[in-house]
Amino acid sequence: MAALATILPSSAQADKGGNGGGWGGGNGGGKGHCFLRGTHILTPQGEVRIEDLRIGDLVEVVRGEAMPIKWIGRNTFKKSGSSWPESIVPIRVSRNAIEAQTPHTDLYLSPGHALFIDGLLMPVKDLVNETSIATALPPGVEVIEYFHIVLDTHEVVLAEGVPAETLLMTSGKEYETFTNFVEYERLYPNEPGFVMSSFAPRYNGWAHVMALLRLGVSNVVDVRDPFQRAYDRIAARAEALVV
Repeated sequence: MAALATILPSSAQADKGGNGGGWGGGNGGGKGHCFLRGTHILTPQGEVRIEDLRIGDLVEVVRGEAMPIKWIGRNTFKKSGSSWPESIVPIRVSRNAIEAQTPHTDLYLSPGHALFIDGLLMPVKDLVNETSIATALPPGVEVIEYFHIVLDTHEVVLAEGVPAETLLMTSGKEYETFTNFVEYERLYPNEPGFVMSSFAPRYNGWAHVMALLRLGVSNVVDVRDPFQRAYDRIAARAEALVV
């Protein structure tokens, strides 16, 4: 059995006496949906490593505008046994896995993080094909550090050229899953229950297909599972890639 990873405490975490829990859960709420340290995010000045971004910096969103960062959540994990639990090890989206130059270099995300593909938000863990998209750590990484971006609304930014979601607040408490959550509370003491609408529908299995069938559109559109179409397309690309 894999040993549990240890979350490294921060001064903010010590303030509240928690343990940084809540990792890997949620269905769009953002728990554990993060970018690995070193990920480049597109800004008006070009790509910037996520750990170098600061509150107030502008990031480009796929709507075609630049938006200021409201907050950046952080979580750091140190392996306490011989292996990492699956919920913490990042998923590598290899260079060119989605399409040509997308991503333009390997992208590492936590398993629950969603990519914006074909008009839907799809968790990267569901796109794993063990070749172009697979569980992996960058060489030499012994401590896993994740960062997540909070904007005023749920958006999609470009991470290594791939459209990927920012933090979605559905309960107003998602910031509590990060070790520096006290910083958020100090910055925004008058925002209890701050929630957002999702940028796009989150893939929900055959519910999408059944909705189309109920509308009677099966003769005019392709009602195959939209996720399966995307998965098959990416898997077909993987056969031609050297990973």
